[in-house]
Amino acid sequence: MHALATQALCNARVLTDNGLQDGLVVMLAGTQIQAIVPADDARVAQAHTRVDLGGATLLPGFIDIQVNGGGGVLFNNARDPQALATIAAAHRRFGTTGMLPTLISDTAQVMAEAIDATRQAIAQGVPGVLGIHLEGPYLSPARKGTHDADKFRVPDAHEIAVDTSLDNGVTLITLAPERVPVEDIRAFVSGGAIVFAGHTAATYEQARDGIAAGVSGFTHVYNAMSQLAGREPNAVGAALEDPNVWCGVIVDGVHVHPASLRVALAAKPRGKLLLVTDAMPMVGSDSASFDLYGETITAVDGVVRNADGALAGSALDMATAVRNSVRWLGVDLAEAARMASTYPAQCIGLGERLGRIAPGYQADLVLVDEDVQVLGTWVAGQRD
Repeated sequence: MHALATQALCNARVLTDNGLQDGLVVMLAGTQIQAIVPADDARVAQAHTRVDLGGATLLPGFIDIQVNGGGGVLFNNARDPQALATIAAAHRRFGTTGMLPTLISDTAQVMAEAIDATRQAIAQGVPGVLGIHLEGPYLSPARKGTHDADKFRVPDAHEIAVDTSLDNGVTLITLAPERVPVEDIRAFVSGGAIVFAGHTAATYEQARDGIAAGVSGFTHVYNAMSQLAGREPNAVGAALEDPNVWCGVIVDGVHVHPASLRVALAAKPRGKLLLVTDAMPMVGSDSASFDLYGETITAVDGVVRNADGALAGSALDMATAVRNSVRWLGVDLAEAARMASTYPAQCIGLGERLGRIAPGYQADLVLVDEDVQVLGTWVAGQRD
């Protein structure tokens, strides 16, 4: 049996569990991180390949649990493994090494095709595809955003079985807890899905009932949900109050005011706020528009809207989300990077093998400069 090829990644600041550290070398063996050692360790000289990273910063690869599209492709419109490879490659340019391709509310047939495409992509080893995020169609018309409310419905037993049928990856389902009976929420969870609340007009009590039934997080908190007020905490209040639920946030300066983001950061325990992009096809593409439900969606000055002027996802990439978090939230680069890697991995149950630079973890890495511009990415030890 041949020994695994080893790489020594040298001359970088490395984000370890102890923060950003200089003078360390990250040793890779095949697809895994083998060790993190001082630069003078004998194993460095013995590595098959030594790579000088030029003093840049090495972070865990970013994990984005909400990606509608990229590289000119929208998942709803192109439900096949090649489309997922295109989307993943587009986001890899911006440091995303793992993602949940996200399907916006659609028909049962489209959903089944998307799940099958995801299953095939994972089976074929398409780099970066970790599972699927079904954002709808069990949502509230009052908070539909750019979703097609004509496609909204309550799931039946057959749909729950299909929606939880992905057997080789993560399934995340966003639903409105006031629209879906608690026994159905429990059925999604018992079927292996992670359930988030989103696009919801829930009262505080309805949101709490959802959490009790198994809702473990909130999709793009503040956006498309009932807002926090003094006498009516609503969905946002439930999301920010509960220390155990995760909250995804879109840090693009458009979806949520930076002050509201800082409130969320102050309210949530460390590790429960996740960076997401809600990215549309223009990320990693020259195209400024795409088709959704037969309607043209356009990006103007980096803001993505439908014909009615409603926000329709974002043109955000993960590196920019990290950069913006350092700029606006008052967190340091180490914590912003964890919000884009370690915490999302933990959220979707992959925290034992992804999201950290630590021995035994998959070698998913991103190299950035001092402005968080991406200089390189590695997925399973392979540099992109």
